[in-house]
Amino acid sequence: MDKSTISEIRERFDNDVERFSNLDTGQISTIDAKISLELITESAKRIVPGAENLLDIGCGAGNYSLMMLSKLQNLNCTLVDLSKPMLDKAYERVSKETTKNVEICQGDIREVKLKDNHFDIILAGAVLHHLRDDSDWETMFDKLYSLLKPGGCLMISDLITQDTELLNDYIWERYGDYLEESGGKEYRRKVLDYVAKEDSPRSMNYQLDLMKQVGFRKVEILHKNMCFGAFGGIK
Repeated sequence: MDKSTISEIRERFDNDVERFSNLDTGQISTIDAKISLELITESAKRIVPGAENLLDIGCGAGNYSLMMLSKLQNLNCTLVDLSKPMLDKAYERVSKETTKNVEICQGDIREVKLKDNHFDIILAGAVLHHLRDDSDWETMFDKLYSLLKPGGCLMISDLITQDTELLNDYIWERYGDYLEESGGKEYRRKVLDYVAKEDSPRSMNYQLDLMKQVGFRKVEILHKNMCFGAFGGIK
């Protein structure tokens, strides 16, 4: 199956702003979304208690930045997303919660120009699974590492796979059962078809190994439930 193009992904999110403005309704298909959101933001606060600059990639309507600002007030926030309507919503919401600068950047995080060694915290919530081949992943993690200040952290909450195929098949079968219990057989089919069309997730092991490869001095697993995980690295 040909994967969705960047323009197709952008168009889908342009038309789904309100749903993603509410964590309760925007994340039904994401197991433990609230737990992961809490874990990555609280961990970031503890790793960099004096943080000044936050980067939220694939920020959507701003849920992750808002949670981060509830723990560390008055951060300078840089919000990056493909979707301008999402960015506008995120800017509106985030600007109310900080007296510092809020900057929005529309575009693909792989291409957006940002300052190296500038950010204390980078949040990547449900975004990296849109990367494609190994080169994409390697380039992205290298870039995120370069954007962090020494001692800063990259915190990820995302869709993941297993490295062992037979276990991956089992985990995704279980996820399908979860979807069916939540919304019926049609919902199961809809979500899994959407994942097959739009997403290219990688395992947590793959991403943690890649973090080490590009230079992160520590990596940490915070949470895993079936095909969703929360984890991160410290520069």
